[in-house]
Amino acid sequence: MPLVRDSLVIAGASSLLGAELKSLLEESRFAGWDFSLLDEETAAGLLTEAAGEPAIIQPVEEGSFARAKFVFFTGSEAFAERNLPAARESGAAVIDLSGAALSIKDAQVWLAIDGGGHGTGKNKTLFAIPSAPGLATAKLLDTLGRVGLCRLALVFFRPVSEANRPGIEELEAQTTQLLSFQSIGQAVFDTQVAFNVLDDYGVASRENLRSVRARIRREAQAAARELNLVQPSIQVLHAPVFYGYTFSAIAEFNSKQSPQLSTDALIALCRKTGFTLDAEDSSPLGNLSAAGDAAIHLALPEDDSAKPDTWWFWGAADNIRLPAITAVKLAEKHLE
Repeated sequence: MPLVRDSLVIAGASSLLGAELKSLLEESRFAGWDFSLLDEETAAGLLTEAAGEPAIIQPVEEGSFARAKFVFFTGSEAFAERNLPAARESGAAVIDLSGAALSIKDAQVWLAIDGGGHGTGKNKTLFAIPSAPGLATAKLLDTLGRVGLCRLALVFFRPVSEANRPGIEELEAQTTQLLSFQSIGQAVFDTQVAFNVLDDYGVASRENLRSVRARIRREAQAAARELNLVQPSIQVLHAPVFYGYTFSAIAEFNSKQSPQLSTDALIALCRKTGFTLDAEDSSPLGNLSAAGDAAIHLALPEDDSAKPDTWWFWGAADNIRLPAITAVKLAEKHLE
């Protein structure tokens, strides 16, 4: 009888995204599977838990992927690039959340729209899960493309949790230090990120907003190509918040294709395609509105009084849960 592959690997398990993915997998149809937790040498040896049992994060070694049916990459892009070849050679389905697979020709970007996802072909073994901004862009393109979208531009505001726990700790420490009139530490971002909106980090930072923009633009290009829609313009800025991407978007429509476009029509369309829109008298929408939620939240769209057939959107998405739950859904679909 053939070997039954009932094991999965989370490579990058010490990251916030890795921890969230593990938690979601344990609540899914993979709950009874064997979990292997891998990461960089610097994270190896950390004690955690899997399936309610103590577990130690291991370094990647020869044979680390040998029994896996699924391998998830949730760490840094560089870590994934080094280990993708070995993971693919194992014959496992590789699901990359780091961005590394976006540059590999035969990788399939999984957009998770229309209640399922584009690109779930059984002949595919390497999948790229877009970041939360990439998923939000794909969903907006798919939704607004149904009513004559001719231009879309988005500005995303990046939280420090995208730099994992060190980023969170640095924002927390800087906030306390500034309020106490102390000099600030800036080991992660090489600049003041507390009380500050930025278009990049310091030159010595481990984080690079230009690279983040490049990744999200590649994800947006893949979505536009898959959906045969207009290529959106993307900008990414740092926001001094712990969790959750927020974004502002402006969309222009072809009046000949959608002459009756109205606020009510856009609200109905966005709800139909899976966005969460709160009532007009609800609390203002911010990054905390989407915390712990797999849905992308939108405020009610507003028309631009200065330009006909132009609408503004304000939205929020959980930067960790959204891509993690998308990866779980893809893996479950791959089992069908």
